[in-house]
Amino acid sequence: MTLRASACGKIILLGEHAAVYGFPAIALPVRSLRATAELAEGSGPLRIDAPDIRLSAALTDLPADHPLAFCVRHACEGLAVPPPGGRLTVTSDIPVASGLGSGAAVSTAVVRVLALAAGRTLRADEVSTVVYDVERIHHGTPSGVDNTVIAFERPVFFVRGMEPEIVAAGAPMMFLIADSGVRSPTREAVDGVRERRGADPDRYDGLFRRIGALAETGRAELERGNREALGRSMNECHALLEAVGVGTAGLSRLASAARSAGALGAKLSGAGLGGNVIALAEGGKQAAVESAFRESGAVAVYRMDLDAGTIPPPPMKNHSGA
Repeated sequence: MTLRASACGKIILLGEHAAVYGFPAIALPVRSLRATAELAEGSGPLRIDAPDIRLSAALTDLPADHPLAFCVRHACEGLAVPPPGGRLTVTSDIPVASGLGSGAAVSTAVVRVLALAAGRTLRADEVSTVVYDVERIHHGTPSGVDNTVIAFERPVFFVRGMEPEIVAAGAPMMFLIADSGVRSPTREAVDGVRERRGADPDRYDGLFRRIGALAETGRAELERGNREALGRSMNECHALLEAVGVGTAGLSRLASAARSAGALGAKLSGAGLGGNVIALAEGGKQAAVESAFRESGAVAVYRMDLDAGTIPPPPMKNHSGA
């Protein structure tokens, strides 16, 4: 028997880096990009195949801190079952180290398929808790944003240590995501910010406070459907992230090109030092913004539609690890 589960990618709208220090962030699911875990059940010991990272190995041969091995063992421990026999194949069309939540999406898909194998249906908050623990291997001290928005697959307003809240958009919005082609491991960027903050805590805490305030007002703008105001908040957040030290000339070039082409707002998204730029585009400007992204060096452009409203959220428990 073959079981299959998937999970979406994510993008940070507002609040990156500040979220690590307890300030708010808004994250959006990118449903068009997905990771998939397929379990072909069998009698032999579990083998893990992940062709995207050129991995093919028995679970027993992988070290305890290998993210995929840890995810399998930790999930099975929580499910109170031994690892299943057979072959676990993991694939993803989410670019790695690009700020789109590749690691958390893969972990989420793996947890979901293992739950299916155990005859269990886990709540989103239960999945998120397991994935957060895996994220600590990837990122050291993750904010908890990625595992939350990916497990719930809905827009989320997030404050570390508090219950996340589902956000409903007051009007349909269309975002374009430009992949700069520069890979930037989140842990490296987060560690660099932590080091600089240690040397100048007053300055950095002031920057984080301003970024967090933009996430607060951005939530209200999103819920009211005020695209213009949300775009301005995105632009301001980009400037603050540059001051934090995670901007690059390439990311700024992409953001500037999008604004010149008619985007209401554009900013780097995620850890920075590479990765992606997200732009809010009105219907008549989407083609021009996409062309501007590509002409400015984007290696890929993804479309993300955010519908107005949302279905009522399920009960949620804190699963940020705080």
